[in-house]
Amino acid sequence: MLKIMLVFGTRPEAIKMAPLIKALEKHEQIKAITTVTAQHREMLDQVLTRFGIKPVYDLNLMKPGQSLTEITVGVLSKIESIVSQEKPDLILVHGDTATTFASSLAAFYHQIPVGHVEAGLRTDNKYSPFPEEMNRKLTGCLSDLHFAPTLTAKQALLKEGVPSERIVVTGNTVIDALLQTVKPNYTFKNEALNQLDFVDKKIILLTAHRRENLGEPLRDIFLAVREIVESNPDTEVVLPVHLNPVVQKLAREILGETERVKLVAPLEYEEFVNLMDRCYLVLTDSGGLQEEAPSLGKPVLVLRDTTERPEAIAAGTVKLIGTNRATIIEETTMLLINPREYQRMSEAVNPYGDGKAAERILQAILFHFRLSPLPAQEYDNESGSLR
Repeated sequence: MLKIMLVFGTRPEAIKMAPLIKALEKHEQIKAITTVTAQHREMLDQVLTRFGIKPVYDLNLMKPGQSLTEITVGVLSKIESIVSQEKPDLILVHGDTATTFASSLAAFYHQIPVGHVEAGLRTDNKYSPFPEEMNRKLTGCLSDLHFAPTLTAKQALLKEGVPSERIVVTGNTVIDALLQTVKPNYTFKNEALNQLDFVDKKIILLTAHRRENLGEPLRDIFLAVREIVESNPDTEVVLPVHLNPVVQKLAREILGETERVKLVAPLEYEEFVNLMDRCYLVLTDSGGLQEEAPSLGKPVLVLRDTTERPEAIAAGTVKLIGTNRATIIEETTMLLINPREYQRMSEAVNPYGDGKAAERILQAILFHFRLSPLPAQEYDNESGSLR
């Protein structure tokens, strides 16, 4: 049996790892050891329940107000004992969290190969996004197998000296998870969402919580959204408010009393993606939504100064607009009143996958360990076909 340990700690990681966990668990030659650090707790548990994932190890590391140092040290020290006990053949990590970097470092200390899912995303600005850019670059230095979601990500890895034979372009597993979850005529558990008029109103889905936007950038985002709603009577905004107290306070202060703005608690994954499927457009500072929303034909305006997902911008599904108040108002209003511009973005081809990324990662692992004579067929995100 090939023993593979998968480590993750946040809700986005759980969503993107879920299809891969299920693919590995079904394979008769693989023993999957799912390990969660619970860097996020409640939001992580919702995803585990949704996909029917039962971790073998749960480190339960979440503490209120803990620093990046505390998270990293906590993960490193606790993963150490599990790695020593299990002695896996491969450790799989995802993306760019503290859990990802610390788990990769623990694997390196034990000379265990690392497979990096969603490898090669880069902004080449170590402080943007912070700390994610350095987490994923450092993880890349420690990794042996790089599962790049796109050709652009592969090129970034090649530029850094990663051998081509160690890289497989797979598409993004988030599309696998998304296509398994969106349902026609979905009924929301949150009654406030069932009351939204998706036919006669233009519903904007807003998410904002990134560390670098806390403070004045976030204030400008919320002030811009308030003005957009007040100027467009046919528009409503739904904001699932992040649990960060800074975000909660500012959202209530600026948007709490604004007509046609709904502040709701963080949504379970199934609720969230079905809301996204029915909304008009997305305003976000998230990374993952830049991949998910275009798969559903939703234009995305990114409330950041940089993005590690340039493929979506090149394809025309995503536009990077920053956090300037006037710019947010101008760009959002353009999509609300200009049908041609809205259609151009909503009908652009999404470059992030076809729902088969987990299958390609599994095949690449089997080939690497000589359990299959066939290499994975790579995904060509520029044409949407296999290479």
